[in-house]
Amino acid sequence: MYGVLSKVDIYWTWDASKRTGAFMARIDELRLMTRVARLYYEKEMSQSEIARHLGFSQATVSRALNRARGDGIVRITISVPNGIYTKLEEQLIEHFGLRDAVVVDSIRNDDEQLVMRELGAAAAYYVESAIQQNEVIGLSSWSSTLLALVDAMHTIHRKSGIKVVQILGGVGNPAAEAHANRLTGRMANLVNGEVVPLPAPGIVGSAAALQAFLEDRYVLQASALFDQITMALVGIGAVEPSELLAESGNIFSADELGMLAEKGAVGDILLRFFDANGAPVDTFLNDRVMSMSLEQLNRVDKAIGVAGGMRKYDAIRGALLGKWINILITDQFTAKSLLAAS
Repeated sequence: MYGVLSKVDIYWTWDASKRTGAFMARIDELRLMTRVARLYYEKEMSQSEIARHLGFSQATVSRALNRARGDGIVRITISVPNGIYTKLEEQLIEHFGLRDAVVVDSIRNDDEQLVMRELGAAAAYYVESAIQQNEVIGLSSWSSTLLALVDAMHTIHRKSGIKVVQILGGVGNPAAEAHANRLTGRMANLVNGEVVPLPAPGIVGSAAALQAFLEDRYVLQASALFDQITMALVGIGAVEPSELLAESGNIFSADELGMLAEKGAVGDILLRFFDANGAPVDTFLNDRVMSMSLEQLNRVDKAIGVAGGMRKYDAIRGALLGKWINILITDQFTAKSLLAAS
């Protein structure tokens, strides 16, 4: 969570009519605590600088600051700017057991293109802040929101040893295939990392075809890294495929999607479907999907789901209940609906 401003108020009140010996000693103590607090918070001096300035030990200064906070001389208040939803973020984290949450200020949640751009910009800032040395980033294909994320990112300097691994097959319609290449290639350039593509369709024709792809040396190179992913960036899809996914050719037939709906599927991550409670919907279709599994995603240190809008509400809630992601980036309308339903 970010965007929070803090303010420190320093108070010192006393009653002159109570100037007994013991009280005078207390007044002297209060005076010292107030003096130290003003130097630390208002003059922005370090504890060691204050110790030298006043001729005390640093331990004395530290105790004075702690007691100033404990006695109410120093009161720290948080002033939350408009458009920052810290309370919603904290509620999402607590209720769904998340590692973190980012709630984005959105004008409306029925305009998917607008929500996508807003989420992408917020997710870009989050990723820039969270990425570490030697990060192994798993990146889903066929997500407009993730493309908005990458387009909004700035170049990350002074990080090394980073890999960007494609975790959902990216081969399909040539025009849409360029999207997957742009997504992974641009991300790798921004982080000065190595691209590890997954040169296979997201959905293959049969289980036998999937097995044949899994024996390809380049597919093996990518899939061998799935268990080493430290940060996964995934979209969350509804059962009805997005326009981009439909254009890619990586979709199931209308009958197959109908079967998934009949079995209670509400959404997918990486073309792995789950129901309203987050439980995997296990069908023969799983044997045709070329992607990281939900179980592998569940073990990722930073599994970041970026999704919002009315159409994806059930899918997002299912993903949270299934614990398939541990970091959610969504809009404030979706966040409020998730908490209201719970």
